[in-house]
Amino acid sequence: MAAKFQNFLPSLSLPTSKPKRRFQSVTVSASNSSRPSISGRKLRVAVIGGGPAGSSAAEALASGGVETFLFERNPPSTPKPCGGAIPLCMLEEFDIPHHLIDRHVTQMRIFSPSNIAVDFGKTLKPNEFIAMLRREVLDSFLRSRAVSAGATHISGLVTSLDLPTLQNSPYTINYTTKTSPRNSLAVDVVIGADGANSRVAKSINAGDYTCAIAFQERIKLSDEKMAYYENLAEMYIGDDVSPDFYAWVFPKCDHVAVGTGTVKSKHDIKLYQRAIRERAMSKINGGKVIKIEAHPIPEHPRPVRVRGRVALVGDAAGYVTKCSGEGIYFAAKSGRMCGHGVVKASEGGMKMINECDLKREYLKEWDAKYVNTFRFLDLLQRVFYGSNASREALVELCGDEYVQRMTFDSYLYKTLARGRVCDDVKLFMNTIGCLIRCNDVGTHMKGLIL
Repeated sequence: MAAKFQNFLPSLSLPTSKPKRRFQSVTVSASNSSRPSISGRKLRVAVIGGGPAGSSAAEALASGGVETFLFERNPPSTPKPCGGAIPLCMLEEFDIPHHLIDRHVTQMRIFSPSNIAVDFGKTLKPNEFIAMLRREVLDSFLRSRAVSAGATHISGLVTSLDLPTLQNSPYTINYTTKTSPRNSLAVDVVIGADGANSRVAKSINAGDYTCAIAFQERIKLSDEKMAYYENLAEMYIGDDVSPDFYAWVFPKCDHVAVGTGTVKSKHDIKLYQRAIRERAMSKINGGKVIKIEAHPIPEHPRPVRVRGRVALVGDAAGYVTKCSGEGIYFAAKSGRMCGHGVVKASEGGMKMINECDLKREYLKEWDAKYVNTFRFLDLLQRVFYGSNASREALVELCGDEYVQRMTFDSYLYKTLARGRVCDDVKLFMNTIGCLIRCNDVGTHMKGLIL
């Protein structure tokens, strides 16, 4: 959730259940006719939004020979309250230069509602760490790389999207710039990467989703206090800091990001922010607030993610995981997968594409790869975030080295780690034992059945 609450929560083996489905199954039918060729030009695609999702989509499109326009408001939108943690695999997969990394975190300290602390990171190998970046730095780098690949960057605010009246007619992007209040651009395909309040999603009636609110303060600390956070990040859980997620203190170059988030009680977000400051007071006392950030964060995927020749990626599609709130990697990955899908379906920009192409080359591929991860983290949230008792059980389990190894393997490399059956059975029994000791198992088993 928050600050794209990063995926530091344990990968546990839990009872089989049927969580509420957020992903609708994708039905792909064969096209009735071959894709028509485009005469005298390349396929023209507009990407709305210049964050990790939009920039990654634009780079993939431009690199694949598609005429690409990347829209980003001018000045760029304020960075979302974001912990800024990215998994190790993203550094290699997206060629993120190491000089952009503020901190190499090798320790995660988790505090229970009663302030019991557990160090989470015992199983990390010498070459493994969690990269902490500032979103404005990462976003700027990815946008610049998309432009270098051949995308045309348009600094302007997209105000509306006019839908075509005929099958292969263009979409019209209406936008404003500093120098001109009324501009328009005709394109063949639109990729909406414009965040939780996506205008593109509204234009195609993609449906609503539940949003959380994330609130974060950047607090500049003295060198002495920053030394404590040299390679350490902190998570705090409890009703005082969030009724349904967690709060965090994540280190950056010369400051820490301190924040929280909630779906259930958005109107109390400042109370929860006050509480996390109090919980971490001994370590951040005397620091100066240099920036305050707040932003809606999607809590589950939208009902519709492709309609016509329009596709949604990143936050606009709702690709933020429950329980952990991670979104940066999934935003960039969805943008790249969508861009590659358009390139493949259009044969390098030479042919028109349709809704079936986008569903087959993008949605079907995305769901096959990640839908189980989203469902699993949804289940974990329902089990461990219902009460302070279950949160105490969660922190107790986080002390187990097998839990830590499975969690980091899943987080760092973005696959659901698979352990040995005997260890999974033992972990399941430990999970039940922890919940029983916290007098919480009956309530959560009932919730899972319902």
